[in-house]
Amino acid sequence: MIYAYIRVSTETQTIEGQEYEIKNYCSQHGLNVDKWCVEAVSGTCSVEKRSLGNLLRRMKKGDLLLCTEISRLGRNMMMVMAILNTCSSKGIAIHSIKDNFDLSDSINAKIIAFCFALAAEIERNLISQRTREALAAKRLKGIQLGRPPGRSKKKSLYRLKRDEIEQWIGSGLKMKEVAGRLGIHENTLRRYLREDLREK
Repeated sequence: MIYAYIRVSTETQTIEGQEYEIKNYCSQHGLNVDKWCVEAVSGTCSVEKRSLGNLLRRMKKGDLLLCTEISRLGRNMMMVMAILNTCSSKGIAIHSIKDNFDLSDSINAKIIAFCFALAAEIERNLISQRTREALAAKRLKGIQLGRPPGRSKKKSLYRLKRDEIEQWIGSGLKMKEVAGRLGIHENTLRRYLREDLREK
């Protein structure tokens, strides 16, 4: 049987592009998809928790799995290699259309898949490193990252109730009880109080 797998990272992305690529490939090669598997999930999610995992368990020796790119299967090298190993041990072929790879049970295909997955992971690590460096550079320039202090709803509520908080604490209420009245964590309340003391 021939299976087609489509994955989008979020529900806002569309499947039409991948569906067109697969149908066009099948038309050119005289193939017909028997079953479609479509899901909206991050590629970092484990295969066992995805529809892909159920699909691989159902597939048998001689079946073919079509996808547009090998990155549709997984977002890191080990995950992709694990999927390829599963398919190889079950005698399942994988065709990755845009990459023009025939990931069947051969040593050459395994080497190609390994190199491709490794390159993709290195690229993601480099992007992550550049992002960290950019954030570090902003911090050195004194640029405030994240939500500006004092803008959160919790902090606004604290400012609004500041006089009452002092009265509650002065009347002997425990910090946990005061925090409970405000609907915030005790540690958050203590932090706000410390910040006020530093400002005085």
